[in-house]
Formats: sequence, C-alpha cells, structure tokens
Amino acid sequence: MAHWIRFISNNKVRFGQLIEDVVYEYQGSMFDGPEKTGNNFNIDEVELHTPVDPKNFLGLWNNFYSRAEKEGWTIPAEPLYFSKLASSYTATDKPIVRPDGYAGPVYFEAELGIVIGKTCKQITEDVADEYIFGYTCVNDVTALEILQRDKSFPQWVRSKGFDSFCPFGPAIVTGVDLESLTIRAILDGETKQEYKVSDMVFPPLRLISLLSHYMTLTPGDIIACGTASGSAAMKSGQTIEIDISGIGTLRNIMQG
Repeated sequence: MAHWIRFISNNKVRFGQLIEDVVYEYQGSMFDGPEKTGNNFNIDEVELHTPVDPKNFLGLWNNFYSRAEKEGWTIPAEPLYFSKLASSYTATDKPIVRPDGYAGPVYFEAELGIVIGKTCKQITEDVADEYIFGYTCVNDVTALEILQRDKSFPQWVRSKGFDSFCPFGPAIVTGVDLESLTIRAILDGETKQEYKVSDMVFPPLRLISLLSHYMTLTPGDIIACGTASGSAAMKSGQTIEIDISGIGTLRNIMQG
C-alpha cells in the first residue's frame, strides 16, 4: 500500500508519498512514472492539500441495499449519479462553510472515493481494477433544504456544490483490500455512520465499468460511491471525521 498526498511547502503545491510521519516528494505525474526528488518533509511542517484536482467528480445516489430497504427505495437498474463542482473541493482540516443566506440543515455523508489512474472508456468489469489508481475518503456535504426547494426541479448540483462542500483526502491509498473496508462518520467523537463496502448495489469495479460506457473517465477523476443510512446535520463548531479503515481520516470543522 502507498499513501499519496499533495501538500503545500514554500508556497508551492507538491506531491509525494507519506510513510509514517515523513513525506517523500516526487515530481512528474502521480499517475505515470513519478520520480523522487530527494526532498523529504516532516508531515507537521507542511499544509495538506486535496490529493488531486479532479476534472470530473461524480457522486452516487441510492447505492446501498440497506439504505434502500430502510427508505423504501427501489433498487436502481443502473447507477444514479450527480456531479460535484470543482469550486467545492476542499482539503482535510479546512472548514466546511455555511453558504451565505442559507439557514437550513447542512448534512455530512461519509463515502468511499474511487480515484481513476488512466483514461477509461467502455471497459469491462474484469479489467476495471487496472484503471483505478487508489481510494480516498469523501464527505459529500449537502444543503438539504435546497435539494427539493423547487418541486419542478431537484437541485442536486446546487445543494451539493457550494464552496467547501466537497472535502476529500487526506491521501489516495493504493493496494486497498475492498472487502475489508469499513466506512465511518464520526461527529464530535460520536459514530453516526458505520457500514461496509460489501453492501453496495454497484461495487467499485462494476461501477467504473458502467460509468465508462456513459463518459470518458480521466486520471484524477473521483467517483464517490454513495452513502448508507445515518447522515445527519452539522452544527457550527462541530468536527466531522470520515474514517475508512486502511485509508485514513478526513477531518473538517463546520463553520457558520
């Protein structure tokens, strides 16, 4: 397993591998033959950035059997998804900021993020793993009251696309054993969500194959796999952690 991060040092965005508390800097492309620079940094000396800048960021809806059963939803025949805006991306330890003029609930959703490693178009499920670079933690933040505000047009992109509404990271981890993953959302120390990847309607390999028939996926793109039951509203000052066993912990504070 390797933990890839991007970080800021001397006002420059860099990338490298995190091994224990030391960051080993690389250059070139994270996805295609990166080379060591010879520079090392202590993790406490740098500011963590989002591990990639995705060209496309897709989020799944209704992708867990247990939640569909609880909510009375029909199991979808194909992936149901929306897009998160690039302006909403934010890193671990950065605030989630309440939108100006919005007084309604702001919800967290703990999700597994798949990071694409090479251009992917119309692939089969049996080769999908070759196109996945690794996995990361995602918090799919939602201004819930806005979602159904206009009954004629559900506002998925707007309600989920405000600045700071897409925290992900802190690292991309390669060589992950998907079957062993447990995803948790922890709000001020209390576990609110805890579920297994194995409950997915469309697990990662099948999901990538299907999505690649709808669009071309490119290196650095992220697909957030949806969430199970238990998401809830955050209050100002609360800390929300998205913890995935074997991948890491994404941590943010709600502001406003």
